[in-house]
Amino acid sequence: ESGAKVSDTDGVRVSTEDGWWLLRASNTQAVLVARAEASSEAGLGRLKSALAAQLSASGLAPDFSAPSAGH
Repeated sequence: ESGAKVSDTDGVRVSTEDGWWLLRASNTQAVLVARAEASSEAGLGRLKSALAAQLSASGLAPDFSAPSAGH
């Protein structure tokens, strides 16, 4: 994403004007864990779409249907 800041300290964290998303390996399960935070529902939708596109480009099919742990 243009203008995004990327950090790979603990997984991959991408920050944009909408907010941020983080993708990392779980410490307890054989899964990838994704977290995202945005300032609006529309921004969250854009972040989830960007994350899904990145995962799809790697041959992974994300499932964001699980309930959010924080909400």
